[in-house]
Amino acid sequence: MTNIIDFHIHYTPEDMVRPNLGEGGASRVAFEGGIPRYTQHEGLYRIDRHLSCMDAAGIDVGVLTSGTGMGADHETCAHINADLARVAKDNPGRFRPLCHIDPRDDRWRRELQVCADEYGFPGLAFPSSFGSLRLDDPPLLPVYEEAAERGMFVFVHPCLPVPPGLEGYYDRYDLFRCVGREHELVLATFRLVAGRIFDRVPGLQVVMSHLGGGVGAIIERIRGYQDKSHMGIAGDSLHGQVADHAFDHYFDANMYFDTGGLFGSVKAIRAALTEIRPERIVFGTDYPQEIRDAEKMAKFTRDLRASGLPEAVIEGILGGNGAHLIAEEAATRRGS
Repeated sequence: MTNIIDFHIHYTPEDMVRPNLGEGGASRVAFEGGIPRYTQHEGLYRIDRHLSCMDAAGIDVGVLTSGTGMGADHETCAHINADLARVAKDNPGRFRPLCHIDPRDDRWRRELQVCADEYGFPGLAFPSSFGSLRLDDPPLLPVYEEAAERGMFVFVHPCLPVPPGLEGYYDRYDLFRCVGREHELVLATFRLVAGRIFDRVPGLQVVMSHLGGGVGAIIERIRGYQDKSHMGIAGDSLHGQVADHAFDHYFDANMYFDTGGLFGSVKAIRAALTEIRPERIVFGTDYPQEIRDAEKMAKFTRDLRASGLPEAVIEGILGGNGAHLIAEEAATRRGS
C-alpha cells in the first residue's frame, strides 16, 4: 500500500486562535458583515490531536494550511509560515506545510523564497480570491511563474470572507459557507483555464480543494459554452476569450482535485470520477473543520477502501497521485 497523504488539513498558531475563542476556550464562529466566516476552536492548533486522528485513519503525511493565513496580510502570513516550519521540524516526516503569502505586498517574493529554500515547503496556499483580486488577474502571474519555476504547486481553498459586493446574496442560512464557497471554487477553476493562466505558465500545477466545488457535474455545460461563435460572443474582448486547448486538457495537464470539504463523502468522489480522471484526484479530509474526530477521519479512509472502486484508483487517490507534489525535493527543483 502507498503512504496516505492528506492534502487538506488546517492548522493555525495557538496565539492567533485563542483570542478568538469564547469563554473557557469554547468554539466561536467569527462573523463578517453579519455573515459567518470561520469557526475558531482549539483543535486548530492542537497538533497532538492532528496526529492522533491521522494515526487512527492511517494517514502518513498531512499537508498543512491555515485558513487565517489565506488572504491575510504579509505579517500574518510570515508568522504562520514560521510556526508551520516549527511544527514540521518537531514532527519529522508527518507534515508538509504550504507557504502563505500576500501577493498584494511586494514582500511576497522574499517570503516565498524563505518558505521554499529555508523551510522546504512544497507549495503555496491560495484563497479562491484575494478580496477583489481574482486568480486570473495579471498581478498574480509573477507568483505563478515563480511557483512553477521552483516546482511548487498552488493549493486553492475557498476564500473565507464573501467577495466584495456579493454580501446580499448570502444574507442568511449560512449560505456562503455551505454553498457559496463551492461556487467560488468553480469560478476559480474556470478563471484559471479561461484566463489562460496555464497557457502562459504551462508548468504550473494546481490542487483545487473540495473537488473543484463540484465542477465535474457541470463540465458538459462548460464545454458547450466554449463555442463562442454559437453563443454569439466570438471576438468580444471580455467574454469571447478561449484558452489554447480544450477545457479538459487543463484538467489532465495542470489540475488536481482534493476530496476535502465534503464531510468524507465517497459518493462525491464517485460523482467526480464521471468527468475527472482518477489520476487527478488526491485525498483530503478538511480536518479539523468538517471532520473533527478520529473516528470520522478513520471512517473516511475505511469507506474509500470499501467503495468497490478499483484498487489502483483507491491507492492513487489516497497517496500515489499526489506524492510527487510534496516530495522533499519539490521546493528546490528549478526549471521544471
